[in-house]
Amino acid sequence: GSDVILQRMRGRYDNALYAERGEGLRDAMPPACIGVDVITGTPGETDDEFTKTHEFLRSIPVDYLHVFTYSERANTTAVRMDDSVPMDVRRERTKQLRFLSSKLQRAFYESHLGTTRPVLFEAEEHEGCMLGFTDNYLRVSMSFDPDMINTIVPIGLEKIDGDGHVLGSSRTT
Repeated sequence: GSDVILQRMRGRYDNALYAERGEGLRDAMPPACIGVDVITGTPGETDDEFTKTHEFLRSIPVDYLHVFTYSERANTTAVRMDDSVPMDVRRERTKQLRFLSSKLQRAFYESHLGTTRPVLFEAEEHEGCMLGFTDNYLRVSMSFDPDMINTIVPIGLEKIDGDGHVLGSSRTT
């Protein structure tokens, strides 16, 4: 499973240690947003190994995934390996993990609705709104207010909009 994948990619940690570190982060910083980089379709990755990786990623405290499709690089050992995964299979696995990431991120966002978090807003205006990030990486959208640009403002997190951003309201007014 993912033990094999971590070893194949010369990873230093086994699944139990990886899960333990995630739990430790969650215990130390409950509102933390935990992301994981994942590469799909490494040489030799079987359907069973991918399924185990998918199950493992669902079992640990992860809030989103950065998913990449493996691609061979010239002059590397992987180019010479005979057990490469077909590109269409790699892309399908990437698609499945990106879908999982969307579900994980949505659950993370929903778990913060009804709370107030500090948000740093960007200067750009998008259709009358401004965007920013909370201290734990939630993307927040609010009505544009030039006084909030580049400042940290306590924002009430109310609901999730169609773009997947949290709609916020200022707690200072």
